[in-house]
Amino acid sequence: MAESVYKVVELVGASSESWEKAAAAALKQASKSLRDLRVAEVSALDIALDEGKIASYRAKIKVSFKYDSKEQALHDPLLERVIRAARCCA
Repeated sequence: MAESVYKVVELVGASSESWEKAAAAALKQASKSLRDLRVAEVSALDIALDEGKIASYRAKIKVSFKYDSKEQALHDPLLERVIRAARCCA
């Protein structure tokens, strides 16, 4: 069996209807720019409140995708934003 390497990014999806739809929204957006998605793991669920009422359901997910090479990954728009955000807040 050939060895493989996978990259994991963390995303947060939101929905006014449910946690399931919040996770689906994050995956739908990720699939637009990340290739070869493999696994998504829900790592946290929370609710945003507005004046004591539910404003949105939020799902934090970890998404893995096959990591072909550093060159390809660095040209991915979503991954570039994730890397910039991590550098800015580290």
